[in-house]
This record gives sequence, C-alpha cells and structure tokens, in this order.
Amino acid sequence: MPRDHRPAKSIRVLLAEDQGMMRGALALLLGMEADIDVVAQVSAGDAIVDAALMHRPDVALLDIELPGLSGLDAAARLREEAPDCRVLILTTFGRPGYLRRAMEAGAAGFLVKDGPVEDLAVTIRRVLTGETVIDPALAAAALSAGPSPLTARECDALNASADGATVADIAARLHLSESTVRNYLSSAIGKTGTRNRMEAMREARRQGWL
Repeated sequence: MPRDHRPAKSIRVLLAEDQGMMRGALALLLGMEADIDVVAQVSAGDAIVDAALMHRPDVALLDIELPGLSGLDAAARLREEAPDCRVLILTTFGRPGYLRRAMEAGAAGFLVKDGPVEDLAVTIRRVLTGETVIDPALAAAALSAGPSPLTARECDALNASADGATVADIAARLHLSESTVRNYLSSAIGKTGTRNRMEAMREARRQGWL
C-alpha cells in the first residue's frame, strides 16, 4: 500500500541495528507494511534512549550486540525512561541466557533474525497489544538450560577481563581488592568448566550470560 494511504495511526517503530545493510533492509521491508512506520534508525546502543525520547516510538526493535551499549542494557533503560515503548529484541544470537536477560530487562518479545519479515510485522503488532512473544524453540531451550550460575560480580570481573587487563587493573576498575577479584574469577572459571578467565569469558558469552 502506498505510504500516503497509511492508517491515521501507524505503529511507530525505532530500529537499532549496527549493520547498515541489515538496518536498511529491515526499515524498507517494515516500511512496506500499511500500519508500520519506522520513525528512527540508530546504529549504536547509546543512541537508543535519546532517539526514543525524541521520536516517541510505540515499539523499539533492538539488536543485542551494539556499539556503546548492548540492546539488553538499552532495554532496561527504556523501561525506566520511556515506559510506554514496548521493546522487541531481534538478534542473530538465539541464546537462552540472552532471552532470560531480555525478559529481566522488560522486553516484550525476543526473535531471531532468520524468520520471515511477515512474522516480525505480526510480532510488532502483538507486542503492542500487550502480548509477550518469544521464539518457541528458544523458549524451550531457555527452560532446559536454567538460569545463569554467575553472580553479578563474577560477570563484572569477566567483562573487565575482556581486553586482557591484569588482576590489578580489574581491581582498580571495580574498586575491589585484588584477592577479591581473584576469587570472583576463580569462581567463574569453575562454574563455566573452563581453564582460565579468557575461556570463562568466552563460554559465558556463548551461553548469553554476559
């Protein structure tokens, strides 16, 4: 349907995706839906909240792995600063840990990117009515996987290790003693069944716990 013939009240969508080609394709395909209007597009996570406050979308369609701020962290901020905006996570990484974190952040839906755009449009409409929509296979996997075994502080220590920081560096960043950091890292290594903190960080990310 031509854009001029859209309903008087279209669903306003904010799109956050760091890959330009994917972002453009999604915007184009969603824009072909008679009742959906992509009002804002951003490529970085730390631009999401400002764009939402400026454009007042009904639904924010967020990737998870974004520069600056993850889609999961942005979802939590949107819940506080733009509570009328429903959040739908759309990601390549269908990981049970990501799903649990998305729900904790207040997301109304979670889909992987390999589905047809028609399903995405239907999901946008459904979350706007108050439904929670989750990819069925991912929901089953999340139930069988159980919650993350890592504590918040263990996650902080692993995240601070990402750039090869020393224990002293991590301690300074987290305002903790070096012995406490070593304990957190040792515990995380044990819980992930890995041999060192870098392997633990990679495994935790693979599971969607970080």
